[in-house]
Amino acid sequence: MIKTIFFGTPDIGLKSLDYLNNSDKIEVCAVVTQPDKPAGRGNKLQASPIKKYALEHNIPVFQPKSIRKEHEIQAKLKNFEPDFFVTFAFGQILSQEVLDIPKYETINLHASLLPKYRGANPIQRAIINGDSETGICTMITELGLDCGDICQRLVIPISDTMNCEELWNEISQKSPKMIESTLISIKNGTLKPQKQCEEGICMAPKLQKEECLIDWSKSNKEIHNLVRGICRNPSAYFVHNDKIIKVIETIPVDGNGTQGQIISHSKEGVDIGCSDGLIRLITVKPEGKGEMKASDWYNGVRK
Repeated sequence: MIKTIFFGTPDIGLKSLDYLNNSDKIEVCAVVTQPDKPAGRGNKLQASPIKKYALEHNIPVFQPKSIRKEHEIQAKLKNFEPDFFVTFAFGQILSQEVLDIPKYETINLHASLLPKYRGANPIQRAIINGDSETGICTMITELGLDCGDICQRLVIPISDTMNCEELWNEISQKSPKMIESTLISIKNGTLKPQKQCEEGICMAPKLQKEECLIDWSKSNKEIHNLVRGICRNPSAYFVHNDKIIKVIETIPVDGNGTQGQIISHSKEGVDIGCSDGLIRLITVKPEGKGEMKASDWYNGVRK
């Protein structure tokens, strides 16, 4: 059995953790995840999806505020004598001291075709930029940002309508077998990681709030890509009558009109002018309300 400690926080890593935990070749000795955080209307502390899974399956859980600084937790991880650490959207930077704990390597699952989209938001950035494909990589974790040697790669197509939630789910489903295969192949010596090429490096920095505000001077395709790229995470938005209107679903349509102005509306949606064509709002979430058809929203605000 390959002794492994899994580092992760959001639900994108759940299928991989479950797959490894049920593998007859892998032993998940422990889980490391972010501390519980307040969430919901009551701001009650909520455990991460990874922690919840670990507790349900009697896997030891560690929740450092900063794994680099918490030497007591590092010592406890050493006691497991792990062959590998596996990191998948953990959310903290590891120190060399931590990377040196496993017998073999720390393997990270990164949601892009490295060296493209190094950084925090590779899924969103690929869609926002209108890419027709992205992928996943297993890589050797080094101190630099997503710069380690590549173990395995898998290309994932992105359709013109795919949003970040759908791509998130696709990556979640296709990652588990790749992680298991990487661990087995490195341990038995059949896989030799390859250095990342220096060409094609680009970053995927964390999204800023100002990037989510729709700029009507952009083309309908650019706005559509933004909407699907950050759908509910955290959602593109505009302001109407001093209220924030989050946009969940759109389609680009032909036509002309003043940028930022509502040009027409029907049961199919609400058309707004852009620099090139029109963007049709299909589903929106007005401030203080749930998601609804854009036509229903517009019928309400124009009364």
